Amino acid sequence: MTEFDTASQDDATLETAPTRYIEGSGIRFAYRRLGPSTGTALVLLQHFSGNIDAWDPAVVNILAADRPVIVFDNAGVGRSTGQTPDSIEAMARDAVAFIELLGLSEVDILGFSLGGCVAQQIAAEHGTLVRKLILVGTAPKGGEEHLLAVLQDAFSQNEVPDPRLPLFFTKSSASQSAGRAFLKRAKVRKEDRDTDNGSTVTDPQAKALITWCATPDPEHAILRAIRQPTLVVSGSHDTMLPADNAYAMFKALSNAQLVLYPDSGHGSLFQHHELFVSHVRTFLEA
Repeated sequence: MTEFDTASQDDATLETAPTRYIEGSGIRFAYRRLGPSTGTALVLLQHFSGNIDAWDPAVVNILAADRPVIVFDNAGVGRSTGQTPDSIEAMARDAVAFIELLGLSEVDILGFSLGGCVAQQIAAEHGTLVRKLILVGTAPKGGEEHLLAVLQDAFSQNEVPDPRLPLFFTKSSASQSAGRAFLKRAKVRKEDRDTDNGSTVTDPQAKALITWCATPDPEHAILRAIRQPTLVVSGSHDTMLPADNAYAMFKALSNAQLVLYPDSGHGSLFQHHELFVSHVRTFLEA
């Protein structure tokens, strides 16, 4: 358990919380902090190309109803300074530096997509820092990825209003409807929105993710080093990091639970946000 050095953030939401900054290790990190001022903080690690405002308020705000939740931009992303690394290992070091700057000695971590790779690295290397781990839409080292092909296909669909619709959701009418609802929620904040830094972020992040998946780990050394209770989550039709990755992680981890959501893609946590939050809360409170 830890106590924040500021007043309770109970009333703040992802859409209204001020963007705060903390500096160390040569980086000025941007972050938002929600929820009560005491309890084990849940730190969220974002997907490829994403920043603070790419999270779904329907996920973040409900998770913060009964625990501290911290969303942040890692080095070079959004309003954080520094250079975005091109390796998962370096991203993990920067994330740990941020957590330590906040004075947190024990946290829960939720890593989505690229953030899930970073979360695995942190949990494997810092057994006492991470209490529980949630891995969503991600892959183990040596896992399967189709990042560039899926991105190329999504950005070639000129008729869609946002590339996240084909990237994160299936072609079914139900999934596409959920995707449009997610995009509407994610655009509610108008003031003090996070920034998109383009290829200075996406190029090194793509290299990091592709290298992570292209590096064989036949003995699952990273996963076997993770002793913390872990919740593994995937969509049934994730085209970017297929659900086979989730099952492989579930089998290799020593203390894992597996959840697969139906008719959903990479953004299963946004499509099935109510169910996802319920599963996460049950897991963290157990």
